[in-house]
Amino acid sequence: MALGRKSKDVADVPNNTASLDEKREPHRDPPLETGVYAYDVEKTQERGRKMSRVGGPSAIGITDTDEESVVSVGKQVELEASNAIKYRTCSWQKTAALLFSEYICLAIMSFPYSYSVLGLVPGLIVTVVVALFVLYTSLIVWEFCIRHPEIRDVCDLGQMLYYGWTWVWYVTAAMFLLNNTFIQGLHVLIGAKYLNTMTDGAVCTIGFSAVVAVISWICSLPRTFDTLSKIATLSAFFTFISVLLAAIFAGLEDHPKGYNTGGPSGALVGEPKVLVVAATGTTFISGMNAFLNISYTFIGQITLPSFIAEMKEPRDFPKALWAVTIAEIIVFSVVGAVIYAFTGTQYNTAPAFGSLGNEVYLKVSFSFMIPTLIFLGVLYASVSARFIFFRIFEGTRHKGEHTVVGWASWAGILAATWIVAFIIAEVIPFFSDLLSLMSSLFDSFFGFIFWGTAYMRMRRADYGPGWITKRGIRGIAGFALNVFIILIGLYMLTAGTYATVQSIIDNYHAGIVGGSFTCKSNAL
Repeated sequence: MALGRKSKDVADVPNNTASLDEKREPHRDPPLETGVYAYDVEKTQERGRKMSRVGGPSAIGITDTDEESVVSVGKQVELEASNAIKYRTCSWQKTAALLFSEYICLAIMSFPYSYSVLGLVPGLIVTVVVALFVLYTSLIVWEFCIRHPEIRDVCDLGQMLYYGWTWVWYVTAAMFLLNNTFIQGLHVLIGAKYLNTMTDGAVCTIGFSAVVAVISWICSLPRTFDTLSKIATLSAFFTFISVLLAAIFAGLEDHPKGYNTGGPSGALVGEPKVLVVAATGTTFISGMNAFLNISYTFIGQITLPSFIAEMKEPRDFPKALWAVTIAEIIVFSVVGAVIYAFTGTQYNTAPAFGSLGNEVYLKVSFSFMIPTLIFLGVLYASVSARFIFFRIFEGTRHKGEHTVVGWASWAGILAATWIVAFIIAEVIPFFSDLLSLMSSLFDSFFGFIFWGTAYMRMRRADYGPGWITKRGIRGIAGFALNVFIILIGLYMLTAGTYATVQSIIDNYHAGIVGGSFTCKSNAL
C-alpha cells in the first residue's frame, strides 16, 4: 500500500461511527480512547458533546474491520504490551520534560537582538501574543489527535486534515523532514561555534562541525521518547542556568563586548542604548527577521502529534502544555529584556552570549548550554528517524523487538539525517538568518496554517453545514480568529521568506559572515 494513500473520509465509514453512537447510553461518556468524546479546545473542562472524527484512519494498513482496534489508545497499549520496545509509555510529566527541552533552548538568546530591532515594548508584546497563539493552536493539535489516536506524526495529521489526498502527505513529509533537519543543522552550527569559542579556533570549523554531528548521532540512538525524556529534564535545567547566568553576568560587568571601540561600521560607541520602540528607519527586512526569530522559538507544534502518540494518557497533554507556556513567557521576556537593557542596541549579538565583554563570563554561561546544544538536535533527529522507521517496519518484529536489522536501520537513518544537517550547517553558517529561514518556510504551515484549517474541519464535522452561525457569536468569532491565524501563516511564508533571503544576500555582500565550508573560526 502506498505510503501516502488517500484515506477514507468520515462519510465512507458510516457503520463504525454509527455503531458507536447506537451503543452509547444516554448521558454517559464512553472511554476517551474511542475517539468519540473528549475535551473542547475552547474550554478546559470535559464536556458531554459528541466530537466527530474528521476522516477515516490514515495510518498504513488500517481497514474497516480493524479500525476500532487501531484507533483505541487502550488497544495500542495492549498490543505492544509483550514487545521489548514499548512506545506508549510517556506520562504527562515526561512529555512536559520533552516540551521544556524543545522550547527552553538556545534560541532564547536571539531575543535581545529581536528586542533591539523591534524596540523593548513592541518586542515584549510580540513575545506574549505569539505565545498565546501557539498555546491556542497547540490545544487544537491536541484535540485533533484525541479524535484520531491512530495519528503518529504531523504527516498523518496533514493528510487527514486535507481530505486524505496523497500529495498532501508527501508535501507534509518533505517539510517535516526538512524542518527537523534544519534544526539539527542549527545545532551543529552552534556546537562548532561553541568549540571555536572555547579553544580560540584551534581546529578548522568544518572539523568541529563534524565532531558535533558525530556526538549528536551517538546520543540519538535511544529509540523511545520515554528514554529521551530523562535526558530532556537535564537539558532544560542546564539551559535555564545558562541563560540566567548570561543575564546576571550582563548586569555585573562594567561594559559589554566592543564597548566604545567603534567597530567596523563605527556604530560601537557610547553607552548601551535601549529603544522603547523601533528606531526610525528600521527596515522591513530587519523587522521581519526579528519577528521570525521570536516566532521560531515558540513554534514547535510539528512535534506535538509525535509526543501525544507516545503518551499513556493523551488527555493529560494540556497539563504539560500550560506549564511550558507559562515558563516560556516568563523566561523569554525576562532574559531577553535584561540582557538587552545591559547590552543595548549597538552591542548585542545573536546569540547574546557574544555580547558579554568578560571572556570568563562568556565561556562559563555558554558552557552550561552544552546539553541543549546536543540534546535538542537529538530530539528532532529522533522524531525524523521514528517517522521513517515506523513506515518501513510497521507490522514487523523489527519495530518492537531488539533485532540486528532494526537497530542497524535505526542507526543508518539517524546517520543520514546528521550528514544532511552537517551540510546545512556549512552552507548557511549564520545563526539569526537560519532561524528566520526555518520560521518562514516551515513554521508558517506547522505553526499557523495547518491549525486554522484543523479548527474549521473539526467544527464542520461537529455541527455540519452552517457551523459558523449555529453557535452564534462564539462560532463567528472562532471562525474569524482561525482565518486570521491562516493569514498570519501565509504572510510569514511569503513576506517572511522574501525578507530572510534578502537578509542572507545582504550579509554575504557585506562580508558579515564567512563562506560555505570554510575553516574560518565562527567563535563568538
